[in-house]
Amino acid sequence: MTNFIYSIPTKIYFGKGQISHLGEAVGAYGHRALLVYGGGSIKKMGLYSTVIDLLKKSSIEVTELSGVEPNPKIESVRKGVKLCRENQIDVVLAVGGGSSIDCAKVVAAGACYDGDAWDLVIHPGKIKNVLPVISVLTLAATGSEMDAFAVISDMEKNDKFGTASEGMKPKASILDPEYTYTVSKHQTAAGTADIMSHTFENYFTNVKGAFIQARFGESLLKTCIKYGKIAVEDPTNYEARSNLMWASSLAINGLLPNGAEVAWSVHPMEHELSAFYDITHGIGLAILTPNWMKHVLNEKTVGQFAEYGVNVWGIDPTLDQFEIANQSIQNTRNYFNALGIPSTLREVGIGEEKLEIMAKKAASMGLEHAFVPLSADDVLAIYKASL
Repeated sequence: MTNFIYSIPTKIYFGKGQISHLGEAVGAYGHRALLVYGGGSIKKMGLYSTVIDLLKKSSIEVTELSGVEPNPKIESVRKGVKLCRENQIDVVLAVGGGSSIDCAKVVAAGACYDGDAWDLVIHPGKIKNVLPVISVLTLAATGSEMDAFAVISDMEKNDKFGTASEGMKPKASILDPEYTYTVSKHQTAAGTADIMSHTFENYFTNVKGAFIQARFGESLLKTCIKYGKIAVEDPTNYEARSNLMWASSLAINGLLPNGAEVAWSVHPMEHELSAFYDITHGIGLAILTPNWMKHVLNEKTVGQFAEYGVNVWGIDPTLDQFEIANQSIQNTRNYFNALGIPSTLREVGIGEEKLEIMAKKAASMGLEHAFVPLSADDVLAIYKASL
């Protein structure tokens, strides 16, 4: 295990009715808030009116940035930065899923930066100050409610990049599983795949001796496998929704990667799919992941894939390691299929036309430092296997 420094400054309000703490959570950082959200879902579920009422009761002035995209665009960030400056915003409140929270984070950083907000996406080191960020979560997927990361797209350039800063970690997040009851089957499945992918990216590591991180990762994967399908089939099952919501936060809040750091593999590849085709992030991850697993399975890695098969899927440990590994990979694909997720890129409208361009861009995102180093040719092979 390697050295690390660990800090989670986010105060979590978890469970039914925790929205009652919204006024105190926001008011602790100021009285002029920018409310960031996506489409009309929070209004249909009544959450928007609840938020507005609670903020008014706490004498908090509200300015709104609505219409944040599922893959948040830099244009929305720029609008938010402008609103912050015009209204002397003290705190940025995101209500929604990871897209709204990611947008809010970069808005909060951009409001404290003299240049264009895109600079902060491609050069995270330029993030020096950030307005306080608060979140109310409505989708279990990205873990943005408890981490330092944000992913923003510039669709004109077909660019989708992640940025990060300690200052972008939310100061407080309200996690009420009941707010995920109205999430569609499609988005519930995609969110489950996203949580699992975050866990995989940390679980498959070259760092030796990170035993506790691996066991923790396995517990999160088993949680997703148990409850993802239940939530898809029974959307108001509180037990399923609460376990998925907490798994989402824990998968990426630092507990898994700290001490076992390795560059991520599948996320950079999927970001190119989203940047060029604007597909749902979790769906792209689910399509790519089993094919990435097959591609990197070799004599050096088979032990870890066999461990995954035995500890997560309960495969007979007396079998040949490669047999266990291949069964575990097939089980992963079968599980995503059981959630109703497509298995191929063609099913989501992606053909061969731009694969080489995307492969070169993905390979430039640090994949030489991944669990198994990947070149542009490797990425292209994974894309083609996913068609």
